[in-house]
This record gives sequence, structure tokens and C-alpha cells, in this order.
Amino acid sequence: VPHMGWNTLKFTRPDCPLFAGLPPDPAFYFVHSYYASPADPGCVAATADYPRPFAAAVWRDNVYATQFHPEKSQRLGV
Repeated sequence: VPHMGWNTLKFTRPDCPLFAGLPPDPAFYFVHSYYASPADPGCVAATADYPRPFAAAVWRDNVYATQFHPEKSQRLGV
């Protein structure tokens, strides 16, 4: 299902350095028509709902990946 617009994140791993200093339930901009389903759910750092929960960010060691577009997410994307 195409997903275009703002959506809030739910942190599943709040210790992720990528989210340091962010408020709870921050909104980021998404533009996609698919999402990843990691084999290891332990690497999912945040989820979003559209219409059901999906992996919005993953983290392992020094590798981060986001389904949202930080560059389009205004102040929080910086």
C-alpha cells in the first residue's frame, strides 16, 4: 500500500543512538510502497503503523537504516 506522509515512530529500542534527544512519538515523513520485515526482530529500533505496525528503523552495531526520509522530516530529521 503506498504510504506518503507524516507518521509517528514507536521506539522499540530507545537506547538506539540514532534517537538520542528525540521526544517520545516523534513524527517523520514517509514515502514508500513497501517495507522490510527483518528476520531478526531484535534489530528493529522503531516501528510505525500503516495500517498495521511495520519496521520503520533498524539498528545493529554501527549500521542504521530508516524507512522514513530524515531529509524531508524537518527539524527532527536533522
